[in-house]
Amino acid sequence: MAATADALLERLASEPRKAGLFLDFDGVLAPIVARPQDAEPPPETRAELNRLVAKYALVAVVSGRAGEDVRARVGVEGIVYVGSHGLELDPQAERWRRRLGAFAADAPWPAAQIEPKGLSVSFHFRDREDEAEAIRELDEIADTAREEGFVARYGRKVLEVLPATGSNKGTAVRHLLGGAGLTRGLAAGDDTTDLDSFAALDGLEVAVRVAVADAESPALLRESADVVLASTGEFLELLRRL
Repeated sequence: MAATADALLERLASEPRKAGLFLDFDGVLAPIVARPQDAEPPPETRAELNRLVAKYALVAVVSGRAGEDVRARVGVEGIVYVGSHGLELDPQAERWRRRLGAFAADAPWPAAQIEPKGLSVSFHFRDREDEAEAIRELDEIADTAREEGFVARYGRKVLEVLPATGSNKGTAVRHLLGGAGLTRGLAAGDDTTDLDSFAALDGLEVAVRVAVADAESPALLRESADVVLASTGEFLELLRRL
């Protein structure tokens, strides 16, 4: 890890009551797995989160999954769980829930590869042998979603469809920072939507942006990060330093 990154982490950890940690779930706390329903953090990661909750002013998991789903998978009290890419903090988002459910039910995609998340829907293609053909099919689903007023965007082997509210992980992070009066923060993520969390730290006296990146992760994530790690195991080691 570069010297400048070491210095940033040391500054963050020097005054933990002024700092918040904003962590993605899949690919950061829990390894990416073939079936999203099987994802869970290792016991060692849970142990570190328990320690950090007692030390830092705020520890939050900001995920694309539904908040209650992430809460059940992490199982650590004292963490703030925000799901659906931050949409759960948007009072206007609830009216989209039924429309998203209807869209998912009608979409021409195998049901086993559709993951409803309450305020968003994921169409997975990790297991498709012909990825190019899968993307062509998903492009049509994305076009239909946009015609119906949704936002559609690609992530790691997934097309995500969500409400066009303007809310995202970044708006959630800013809301939590402001509500707690924090001046320092760390955001960790592995995909495009985590760039919003990174940007939300702009202007803080100490900001640490951590990319947990592999070959599937967008290049811009690495370019925007202060610290680049190769695995959830390496991220666990970073948590132990905080």
